Amino acid sequence: MKYSIKKQFAGVICLLIIGTIVLCLFMNNTLLETYYINNKKNVLMYAYHYINTASNEGKLSTETFDIEFQKIIGKYNISFILLDDETKTLMASAKDYEILSRQLLNNLFENEEQSDIRMLEKGDNYEIRIMLDDWTKTEFVEMWGVLDNGNLFLFRNPLESIKESVKLANRFLAYVGIFASVLSVLVAFWVSGKIARPIMELTQISERMLHLDFEAKYSGRSRTEIALLGQNINKLSGILEKTISELKSANNELQRDIEKKNEIDEMRKEFLSNVSHELKTPIALIQGYAEGLKEGISDDVESREFYCDVIMDEAAKMNTMVKKLLTLNQIEFGKETIMMERFDIVALIRNYIQSSEILTRQKEISVRMEDYPSIYVWADEFKTEEVFMNYFSNAIHYALREKVIDVRLRMQKNTVRISVFNTGNPIPEESLDHIWEKFYKVDKARTREYGGSGIGLSIVKAIMESMNQGYGVVNYDNGVEFWYELELAAPLEKEPSRLMNA
Repeated sequence: MKYSIKKQFAGVICLLIIGTIVLCLFMNNTLLETYYINNKKNVLMYAYHYINTASNEGKLSTETFDIEFQKIIGKYNISFILLDDETKTLMASAKDYEILSRQLLNNLFENEEQSDIRMLEKGDNYEIRIMLDDWTKTEFVEMWGVLDNGNLFLFRNPLESIKESVKLANRFLAYVGIFASVLSVLVAFWVSGKIARPIMELTQISERMLHLDFEAKYSGRSRTEIALLGQNINKLSGILEKTISELKSANNELQRDIEKKNEIDEMRKEFLSNVSHELKTPIALIQGYAEGLKEGISDDVESREFYCDVIMDEAAKMNTMVKKLLTLNQIEFGKETIMMERFDIVALIRNYIQSSEILTRQKEISVRMEDYPSIYVWADEFKTEEVFMNYFSNAIHYALREKVIDVRLRMQKNTVRISVFNTGNPIPEESLDHIWEKFYKVDKARTREYGGSGIGLSIVKAIMESMNQGYGVVNYDNGVEFWYELELAAPLEKEPSRLMNA
């Protein structure tokens, strides 16, 4: 392959190794000498502080000090000499102490700086420098000065040819680097081959899936990310196979739906029968009261107004029922387009409750709703308001005893559940499965009393199913709760949010 991951991976490893070796060579050439000299300086400072502390405490002549100090100068290869204020030798580390003594006195009385001396550090009572010995032509890191008790001291540590050591180290590093680079190329190609092999296997499996061949499965047993990808592809293969199977099943269901055409015709006949039955009563009332007015059964004005009010009320009920039937028919048969919009459901509910405030006051009903923040949803705003209107108007008509209506919003994973609870009598268990049917009435007398047609909850069912969202009813000892769910939508602007659970 032109852009093989195997070659890219091997190339990256080789470049990293070669870059590391080059960096080491550069660090050797630039920093190793400085590091070496700084280490020598620290060793001399350590020896100086040790002997100065011992002199202050009067322990120079003790056996314990002598043993420990000999360990220090032996470990770090330090030559030293200690003179009193009369230049008499008190301690020395080598037989050539006369040379050290002479060098110390020269340092003490020299007036001009020498060209072959490089100062490293200068304190109040000491100097640390690099100097070239005239006799041996060897460089030393030298520290000399005066102890706190007035004694003169000189420490010398030979500074080996650090430049030669750097060249030797670089040469050795170059040999090792060449060997390591060759070895890394071989190892990188081997490792990248192991990584690329399962990727190629996954590529072949995905190609077979393009041709709807779902028999191929990834068989790797490692615990790497590639193995996880392989397992997910296996799952994807199974899901696709299942989905195709479901599509074929759906096609068979479609054929069965066609066969149900006769059943739909029967349902239409039943619908017409129910409509006829519901219209029969108001038509009879209108006819009866109209005939009474015509025949002048009652001559007083109050009776005539009562007859007219009955006729108008029944006509209004018939008009409302016909409008609801038209709405229900349009939704059920897909003639009315569902407009999915993004809107604030909390604002919609608050506005409706506020517009119904006069009616709830007349009924002496207490409406409760928490102060929720804005909650945005995707739905048909007009039809969503109609669903809430049906729930809320039912709650008003059936609220008993405490006469409380409680509106709640509960946040769920991807939806918000809106519920309307009213105190009163629970719905009989045998009626729970039928309340969503057209013209079904639990309490026919009470429904007739407030002019209900038994279509409201059927409209709720049709609207919610057209938006593919859930709805339902829950019985409680002290009342009934109707609910429906809407899909949550992210707000356009940053808004306060909190989890609302009831």
